[in-house]
Amino acid sequence: MVRYLRVLVFLLFATALALPIWKSTTVESQSATEAPTGMDTLTNGLVTQAVHDGDRETFEERDDVTKGLGPVYNAQSCAECHQNPVTGGISQISELRAGHNDGNGNFVPATLQINDDGGLPGVTIANRSLINQRATCPGVVTDTTTHAIIYNHPNEQAQERVPGAETVRARRMTTNLLGLGFVEAISNTTLQNIPNGQPTGMKGQLTTVPVAEAPGQFRNGRFGWKDQDASLLSFAGGAYLNEMGITNRLNTAEVTTLCDDVPDTTRCNNNANVVCAEDPDNDIDAFAEFMRATKAPSRDARLAATNDAQTGASLFHSIGCDICHINTLTTAAAGTVINGGAFVVPAALGSKIIHPYSDFLLHDVGTGDGIAQVNIPGSNTLDQSMKNKLRTAPLWGVRTRNELMHDGLNYTRNEAILRHANEANGVINNYRSLSTTQKNQLVSFLNSL
Repeated sequence: MVRYLRVLVFLLFATALALPIWKSTTVESQSATEAPTGMDTLTNGLVTQAVHDGDRETFEERDDVTKGLGPVYNAQSCAECHQNPVTGGISQISELRAGHNDGNGNFVPATLQINDDGGLPGVTIANRSLINQRATCPGVVTDTTTHAIIYNHPNEQAQERVPGAETVRARRMTTNLLGLGFVEAISNTTLQNIPNGQPTGMKGQLTTVPVAEAPGQFRNGRFGWKDQDASLLSFAGGAYLNEMGITNRLNTAEVTTLCDDVPDTTRCNNNANVVCAEDPDNDIDAFAEFMRATKAPSRDARLAATNDAQTGASLFHSIGCDICHINTLTTAAAGTVINGGAFVVPAALGSKIIHPYSDFLLHDVGTGDGIAQVNIPGSNTLDQSMKNKLRTAPLWGVRTRNELMHDGLNYTRNEAILRHANEANGVINNYRSLSTTQKNQLVSFLNSL
């Protein structure tokens, strides 16, 4: 009898935690239809297949020093970091971030010197937590046909190295981009309502971040491990600069001008009144359009149909995992103006039901990297309250990952689950109470996503 009561109390507790979330997922669901899914190279209907193919080719294009690659960078193409199982997916690539805590415990982004070897005059890169892992100099590049020198910097050093004083260090795994057009189309109101259905101590935190293409406008963040971006065009422009070193109309200044041979004053080919820097063709627009036109990640239908995976789905709900890893959200209606007036939700993305298994909010589940990355809205001051919080990882497509969590340091689903703490303590204690068979069933469910 005592055991029966314990089980009953456990189930009632878990159900009480989960029920508010199921209610919150019905926001804006009237007349909604399921979003198209598939880990493929086909358009979701936003653009024609021919346009999508062209955007994908631009996304996959390998840039070099003549295009403006570097001087510091992480990859030579967008697809280098987003290609599993198809272009736009995840990869094994990670980026490096660093900084230190000041006397008050506040995170301060790293400051480092480059080009300071052998008595050379040093160049300072200040107040930047991203540490690029590659550089174009020292290097001499020749034309592939004539072998005439087109880039000549053998005596300059742009490689960034983490100074010993920057003791806060973290890796961040690249994220899945498939289906992000639907995530962009989720209204601010939907995200803002989610914490209302989450228990005290587990309420997600929203960010409010600038929309780069709409100066002076802000929106709730939803992209990146710190929710540092709210629009896909902002994300594309920032990544082109920070991951590939290519300036663009949204980011016209280089991180460093050392070894930089391509002018940052070039006008846009389609608008001579706008400076496009090293991106005169506005490739960032193609990047954003490509992401917006991808389908949402599909499930492993065969595994999802098994009794184990279906039982695992019920356990995922009953122990409270979906308090943060929300199953179902619905995008704003077609015609809704978002991104500070810069984008209108099209029919292909509007009123679509998606299953991302995320609330797209920040939580402290004991895995925070200690890095503050988002400014207090309207200021240049980092919001330190977020430094140990991370965005709830969307679990759609997680079956394509074998390096888990934000830093890729866990290799089994069980280890990743058990690494959760703090806000997730109650849920993880529920998980620990499951039998081995039940835990395996829950993992089967995760492997179907």
